[in-house]
Amino acid sequence: MGGDRGLSLADRIAERLQRMSWATPLHAVRLRGRYPLKLIAVPEDPFFGDVERGNALLDGVATFRGEAREIEAIDFARPDWSPAFTEYLQSFAWLRDLSSVTTRARGAPIAEAIMRRWLDCHGEKISDTAWRADLWGRRVLFWTAHAPLILSSSDLVYRSSVLHALARGARHLYRTADRVQIGLPRLAAWCGEITAGLVMPGGDPRRAIGEAGLKRAIDQSVFEDGGVVSRSPAAQLEAVQLLTMLAEAYGARRLEPPAMLQSAINRMVTALLGVCHGDRGLASWQGSGPVPGEVIQQVIEGTGVRTRPLKQAREWGYQRLSAGGTVLIIDAAPPPLARLVEGGCASTLAFEFSDGEHRLVINCGGARAANAQLPAALTEGLRTTAAHSTLVLADSNSTAIHPDGTLGRGVVEVELARHETENGSRIEASHDGYCRRFGFRHRRVVAVSHDGRDIRGEDMLLPADKRRKKAPTPFAVRFHLHPSVEIAPTADGMAAILRTPAGHLWQFRCKGGALAIEDSIWIDGDGKPLASEQLVISGETPPGGTNLSWLFHRAK
Repeated sequence: MGGDRGLSLADRIAERLQRMSWATPLHAVRLRGRYPLKLIAVPEDPFFGDVERGNALLDGVATFRGEAREIEAIDFARPDWSPAFTEYLQSFAWLRDLSSVTTRARGAPIAEAIMRRWLDCHGEKISDTAWRADLWGRRVLFWTAHAPLILSSSDLVYRSSVLHALARGARHLYRTADRVQIGLPRLAAWCGEITAGLVMPGGDPRRAIGEAGLKRAIDQSVFEDGGVVSRSPAAQLEAVQLLTMLAEAYGARRLEPPAMLQSAINRMVTALLGVCHGDRGLASWQGSGPVPGEVIQQVIEGTGVRTRPLKQAREWGYQRLSAGGTVLIIDAAPPPLARLVEGGCASTLAFEFSDGEHRLVINCGGARAANAQLPAALTEGLRTTAAHSTLVLADSNSTAIHPDGTLGRGVVEVELARHETENGSRIEASHDGYCRRFGFRHRRVVAVSHDGRDIRGEDMLLPADKRRKKAPTPFAVRFHLHPSVEIAPTADGMAAILRTPAGHLWQFRCKGGALAIEDSIWIDGDGKPLASEQLVISGETPPGGTNLSWLFHRAK
């Protein structure tokens, strides 16, 4: 079950007032107190950064998803960059990239240069964005894990300023972590608060409060099956990293992490593997990009968790079918609630599938991981139903996407049944996203044979309202193909031959509509758009509904 309720006016006003209160003298008094002269422990960052971004920092340039700024030109008081670049700079995630490509002696001056600029602007002045609780949570994790890069200076005034800012940030988190949006932001905030208590002198008394807050955050932000409430694989990946960094902070103090923390990491890693393809990289769901398999493997190794991919994530909403070398992942849930996340996608009942290390059917993906140079209209278009491999009715989204980026009415309920037999696996699912507007329920059946060589599917439009007199309604079933797949249509126009880079041939046939090959795009792991193609089955449904069938068969 889903919903379409966003933040109420009262919620928005309360959030705005809470942020405005940060600038009051009362909040400034709350942040006063002793600050540490040193850290009593320095946790390790078990994850490797981005080499390309790290090398750019060595050259004096901060880069992120197509944006670049000279370090000497960075002005935190007058930011002229995108929200994504803001989060990259303000969270200090770039410290991981820098430490991955250089030594402490060479990296410290670069880290100090950016740190001094941040302290000059935000060290004493409490302002929105920079002092958001989730950004402070990430900042504490990165400052403490990469302390050698930012605290190597012999300038005692500078070192004191860093530690003073760290202490004030921890006090700020103590009062604001439970007010940030549930999901990844709240997890980040509490991870930072607990880490500060672990590595700063005198922080132990607050640790119990922090652990209670983290437990609440996990209960509210992570489903029982291990998926985050935003339903984003990219958010899932970052949440796993944040929680693992927190566990490393306990290790730095030679303390055992709480059982609920390790349990959450185990569940979340299992769910994360469930949305990975045969190349071990992430599938493209809810704005996420196809994070490469080597990155995923390094993260999993950093967690120390050994587990199998989750096949059924009923709450998180992803179903995984695998046989032979074939992996198919289907989105079998409503989009995330509008009040939990902005940037969700209308992708219900879409699927992706791969053959070994090569992806065949994909979603365009990357709405929240695309290169900053792409037009805003294009990145927003990546969130639409048409940008996913599923049925589109009357060229409209199964869940409305408002001009402000939030999700509106649409899919509320998804019915799902899964069957496992010796002959293969089968999923039957339907959603109500088109019931209100067009009077049809979309039902999709997908079956994978026991050897993975056959993927059979059927899409049905079933009347949901007998009282309406409906005119014929156009539909299109789209199968976006990976850019590396070669397509050759057959002479009868009802089939196509697909060739993977490994030389495997897949035959595609359909019945119940006209087949065409159209242009498409795919956002790759670097956020860049690559030209691709898509198979499109189109037609019109009469008032009584319609059904069409299709087949992917591996011939070689």
